[in-house]
Amino acid sequence: MSEPSTAAGTPDELRRRLGVPDAVMIGLGSMIGAGIFAALAPAARSAGSGVLVALALAAVVAYCNATSSARLAARYPASGGTYVYGRERLGDFWGYLAGWSFVVGKTASCAAMALTVGSYAWPGQAHAVAVAAVVALTAVNYAGVEKSAWLTRAIVAVVLAVLAAVVVTGLTSSASDAAGLDIGDDATFGGVLQAAGLLFFAFAGYARIATLGEEVRDPERTVPRAIPIALGITLVVYAAVAVAVLTVLGPKGLAESAAPLSDAARAAGADRLAPVVRVSAAVAALGSLLTLILGVSRTTLAMARDRHLPHVLAAVHPRYEVPHRAELAVGTVVAVLAATADVRGAIGFSSFGVLVYYAVANASAWTLRPQEGRPARIIPVAGLAGCLLLAFALPLSSVAAGAAVLAAGAAVYGVRRAVAARTS
Repeated sequence: MSEPSTAAGTPDELRRRLGVPDAVMIGLGSMIGAGIFAALAPAARSAGSGVLVALALAAVVAYCNATSSARLAARYPASGGTYVYGRERLGDFWGYLAGWSFVVGKTASCAAMALTVGSYAWPGQAHAVAVAAVVALTAVNYAGVEKSAWLTRAIVAVVLAVLAAVVVTGLTSSASDAAGLDIGDDATFGGVLQAAGLLFFAFAGYARIATLGEEVRDPERTVPRAIPIALGITLVVYAAVAVAVLTVLGPKGLAESAAPLSDAARAAGADRLAPVVRVSAAVAALGSLLTLILGVSRTTLAMARDRHLPHVLAAVHPRYEVPHRAELAVGTVVAVLAATADVRGAIGFSSFGVLVYYAVANASAWTLRPQEGRPARIIPVAGLAGCLLLAFALPLSSVAAGAAVLAAGAAVYGVRRAVAARTS
């Protein structure tokens, strides 16, 4: 199998133009998105007062995954992320399985984020707004990755400002004294694991930095720096928001809330902040959708180069220097899903695929030699175990659907290899 092109000046190459701040912003735009607005209440329903423990567990797994991904991205600075790492370290099949998991899972994630935009922006026409958002952001990505990075900066700035206002309002209000951090005995081990799986969905965006490995300057230094910085900032923000909302609403109130951040603002006596939070949630979902489409199209490009997907998708636009056919294909599929799918089912299915993707990343990092920048062995081991544990702690319907789609992808791979062997 041929290696992805990395020589300067070749027609299918992506130009390196993103520095550490750009990569960090893309990671933040992927993580500090709709997840923090939507995942807290379902997590509280699963874990009760153990939601902060679940957040910590999700963060530990995310840190292990981020460290493994950063070391691998420095070793293999090409578009495709774990698709490339699994192929190079474990063999062609595992790379393919990672790429398949990412493309399928994150395509479902794109649909979920698009539907979140629609639900916040115009609840009565959520599907129509979702499709319009996909079309608009596909056009932004088509125009070039630099424009995507600039738009992501603006979205992250808006969302961070609103989240800061929620935190300050929640922690300084009299309502926080009434509710408090009511830590009880309602949390169960299984519930905490399921909540961690749901909250992990909100952390998973740092993969977007690795999948852009071919478009960052000095990737051996940029990617390993950008991933932990983005993850660290996100963890601090999530922890602050979770504590603020819990102190105002309490675990039971959080679990019963359909829009916990807006409800926390109202409970804290800041009624004027509630509609701002609503708008911010839509903007955050747009930011997540923007970078999701960006990352899925790059993995599609890498798999198309190796003919695991139609090779026609491997083209790079001569003017905009983006994988334009891959972006249009991804945008089309996401638009169809956004017009027809259910957001809860999309999120559960996506979580399973993403956790399988990171399991392959950790297994790949374990094979690195010390001179290749291998992390401490406990990191990929803990990351692999954590990914598998959280994946199979998800609701049974999500596990069954995810496993079925992965099995279908593996079957396609097997048939393709058998046909190739007969014709060679």
